Amino acid sequence: MTIEEEINELKRKRNAVILAHNYQRGEIQEIADFTGDSLELARKATQVEADVIVFCGVYFMAETAAILNPSKIVLIPNPDAGCPMADMITAAQLREFKAKKPGAKAVCYVNSTAEVKAECDMCVTSGNAEAVMKTFSPKDEIIFVPDQHLGGHIAGKLNRKYNLWPGYCPTHAHLTAAKIEEARRLHPGAIVMVHPECAKDVRDAADERLSTGGMCAFARNSSAKDFIVGTEVGILHRLRKENPGKNFYPVTDTLICPNMKKTTLASLRESLAEMRERVIVPEEIQVRAKRAIDAMLAIA
Repeated sequence: MTIEEEINELKRKRNAVILAHNYQRGEIQEIADFTGDSLELARKATQVEADVIVFCGVYFMAETAAILNPSKIVLIPNPDAGCPMADMITAAQLREFKAKKPGAKAVCYVNSTAEVKAECDMCVTSGNAEAVMKTFSPKDEIIFVPDQHLGGHIAGKLNRKYNLWPGYCPTHAHLTAAKIEEARRLHPGAIVMVHPECAKDVRDAADERLSTGGMCAFARNSSAKDFIVGTEVGILHRLRKENPGKNFYPVTDTLICPNMKKTTLASLRESLAEMRERVIVPEEIQVRAKRAIDAMLAIA
């Protein structure tokens, strides 16, 4: 029996569903029941009927699934798969920030801990941030954490000013405007897509600024044949699989999130076999964090 067959057998035995982020290894995406970006996965997590959700991603994603499904068992194959951006702000730091801006609305990127989400009025993903932030009045003062780049991108699009926390994605920080221009020279005429977690000069150097789910939709609907992709290289597996007649080139093939690569077929099999590691969010935090996520999903 292959490891894939073992995983599928365990999945049936546990009445489990496997969710995987677009940045996961190709073999993980292949065995998953559903692959998507943070918004797509958050929506899917509210629709599954399985008893067990195995989340192949980083810890805050599994936490989000647990927040949305308190009656289900949520597992993460490798609990060490963290998110440096999410770790750049704590609930205590956010409370201190909020105290300096009385009356401000606190908005968090989904790339944040459950404790931080519990301190916020609204949650956003890179896929729905613009639509969600449009619902706030221009008169509302906004605190946006933890990603300064996504927050700045949306503030610029809506011509508003936010109080931004200086967090960032270390993987996307490796992307530079010079690397974009070099990729254009190598692939003339290709459309450049970058993630809004990138710095402003990188976003300005691109043609499109999209979440990974947005990149998949754009590539699928575009008549173009060649695309330069400025985000974690795991997305190339899905892009190429869904668009066999098109070409996708990474801005740089070194754009790798080490945490997203910590989940392997072996750790996924072990997770299902031993029912670990279970992600549990304390009820007091879960209830408050769920309000922020539900508010987002109601708009999206």
